[in-house]
Amino acid sequence: MAGAGMKEIKTRIASVENTKQITKAMELVSSSKFRRAKEKAESSKAYFNTLKEAVENIAKSTSGVKSEFLKQREVKNRCYVVIAGDRGLAGGYNANVFKALAAETQGSKNVKVVTIGKKAKEFVSKRDFEVIGSIPSVENANYEDIMNISKTVMDSYQNGDIDEVKLIYTEFVSALSQEPRLVKLLPISIEANKGEEKKQSGAAVQYLPSADAVLGFIVPKYVSGMIYGGLAESYASEQAARRTAMESATDNANEMISNLELQYNRARQAAVTQEISEIVAGASSAQ
Repeated sequence: MAGAGMKEIKTRIASVENTKQITKAMELVSSSKFRRAKEKAESSKAYFNTLKEAVENIAKSTSGVKSEFLKQREVKNRCYVVIAGDRGLAGGYNANVFKALAAETQGSKNVKVVTIGKKAKEFVSKRDFEVIGSIPSVENANYEDIMNISKTVMDSYQNGDIDEVKLIYTEFVSALSQEPRLVKLLPISIEANKGEEKKQSGAAVQYLPSADAVLGFIVPKYVSGMIYGGLAESYASEQAARRTAMESATDNANEMISNLELQYNRARQAAVTQEISEIVAGASSAQ
């Protein structure tokens, strides 16, 4: 019986060792990808923020602009651009994005979705959403893919097929913290606080040929830039979350192996003790 127990424990140790090798390898791969993704996210954030500020400043500093991108409509059809991961094993990374989407669309009808990432497409395909565009991979997505998706969204908005566009992505805060974010892309809403109003110059800004024309030119770039920035942030967040999850899994595997080795040593000691007792008992009976 003791021998059978020892064999079972050795098999479990070998199994956990194999799992540990996989999680360690995934941790190293994610660490490598994370460094590159973090640099890309940080370099794109300046463009991301500047573009947003430029659009807001045009809308704030001009009066009488009648752009369709500023006009607030009655919202009948919503569109969500959802960015999730290509794979799982990243802690709550994907689940948090999907919770945000589910909470936002609860009770809503006529919901249209643009998916970026394999997991986003899998999640949306099981719901009653209309998919109007998709990028299959976050890791392999390029700016041309983003431009095509942005054009699809812009055309649908201008044609009146959708009345509101929101972006759901994961903001990279730090290597240990990633938070899901929901940003309204269209129509553009300006919320200037008092501090910003005080900083504004009294001189009017002129836009040539007109503020409407400048806004019409920059808004498509604003939409694609925001989506691209969200993609870069999400990819860095995914790699950071996966690295943390795999590091934790590796630590847990080490702890399990330590406990199993302790159980194996105890079982071996019990087997040796039992064998000695049987030998002594056999010798006593022979006398």
